[in-house]
Amino acid sequence: MATSKSWLHAFRLRTLPLALSSIIVGSALSFFDDAFRIWVCILAVITTILLQILSNLANDYGDAVVGTDNKDRVGPERTVQSGAISKKQMLRAIISFSALSLISGISLLYIAFEGEFNFTLILFLILGIAAIAAAIKYTVGKNPYGYKGFGDLFVLIFFGFVGVVGTYFLNTLSFQWDVLLPALSIGLLSVAVLNLNNMRDIENDAKSGKITLVFKLGYKKAKIYHILLILISFIAASEYQFWNFEHHLQFLFFLLFPFFIIDLRKIVKIENPAELDPFLKKTALKTLLFAILLTIGFLSKSC
Repeated sequence: MATSKSWLHAFRLRTLPLALSSIIVGSALSFFDDAFRIWVCILAVITTILLQILSNLANDYGDAVVGTDNKDRVGPERTVQSGAISKKQMLRAIISFSALSLISGISLLYIAFEGEFNFTLILFLILGIAAIAAAIKYTVGKNPYGYKGFGDLFVLIFFGFVGVVGTYFLNTLSFQWDVLLPALSIGLLSVAVLNLNNMRDIENDAKSGKITLVFKLGYKKAKIYHILLILISFIAASEYQFWNFEHHLQFLFFLLFPFFIIDLRKIVKIENPAELDPFLKKTALKTLLFAILLTIGFLSKSC
């Protein structure tokens, strides 16, 4: 019987701050436009947390079934691979969190659209179902996209554009093109975390047949790719703030830039992929701080 400690380990709670970054930024943008709605924000947070946990559970299950999780894996031990949670128990959990995500998502859409059934609501419902499918299909099924090198693209789409722009739209029921810039920033920083994960696991992934973008690029080019992810994320956020400049505090997020550079210098010098592991947590936390500082910048425009 799986213990509560095993389930908490499987939930991988340390990934939640990264998932919430997009909701924070999308909500802040809507607040600046005087369209922030607290219940939309709360339900968006709940839905995002459920989807992230679902993705983590599916990843735990999928990698164990394929054999990617084994004694050679560098990162934290997974629960199905270790036997702490059985495959049958994990499947039940995946089904349960899929249902909870759907219920929470439908509730979010009902509140956002104030019970009005229209074409846009249908599009968001389809997008929500796609998000659930994407969370599962990353490593589960006959053709998991995480094993085909498409993980980075899906993280950019769902952690960046869907998370930020979707939250903004559900609050304001409107769309602004420049919102795509902060969405790109958060999405690229999220991809950077995935890239570090895949660089760390490159050797074991290659043995297990998991074809990631890092595997396609090679270890050295993946480092260059990582640098570009960080730099472009800052450029995109800066571009948005230049277009909407009202207060110098809008560039507060640049306080983090030196810390990203310090980490990049260390990452470039690392030859043993296993030594990249600590940078996953550091980059995820800095992404959350990036989102918070962006939020302060957005709100400063109202001062």
